[in-house]
Amino acid sequence: MRRFLRHVLTMTLVSLLWVSFTAPAQAEDNHWGFGSDLGLTTGTVNGTVFNLGFNLDYYVDRNFSFGPMVQITPMGDLFQIAMAGVGKFHLRFNNGINLVPFTGMGFIHASLDRGTGPARIDRSDTSWYIPIGVSLEYQVVHNIAISSTLIVNLHDISLSPSLPEKDQTSVALLFGFRWGP
Repeated sequence: MRRFLRHVLTMTLVSLLWVSFTAPAQAEDNHWGFGSDLGLTTGTVNGTVFNLGFNLDYYVDRNFSFGPMVQITPMGDLFQIAMAGVGKFHLRFNNGINLVPFTGMGFIHASLDRGTGPARIDRSDTSWYIPIGVSLEYQVVHNIAISSTLIVNLHDISLSPSLPEKDQTSVALLFGFRWGP
């Protein structure tokens, strides 16, 4: 299942990037944006973990966008992937600072493979997923910004009977780049 999800994610990202970079568009016709992030997520079933984030945005206008958001935890004992459709409101200030609150809904899959012998844990679960967050962006140039994002992830991961406690929230702090119109 892990390999399948990796292939699907890889093919989706490659396809979206290929379409967005090969399709000719005038500056006023470009309604697509892309973001990538790197950071940490706390409160998972495996403690604090490394996290990658990706988002693709379609801008209805310069102040509102929507599209898919993906968070991946690719290393260690925990493999976790969260995908959601997200709506974002872009508050743009005159000094190049943007404040971007967002929320959405989707699914999260967690797979924990930890230990050896009789105490080994090898469990997985899929749940609903609601990300609620805010990004603080600084426009470096017209269409590129550096960003810091804080996300509260709401979900209901249960790896019982191996782990008696449920994982219902996590908090991600990510840093990255945004490309947009």
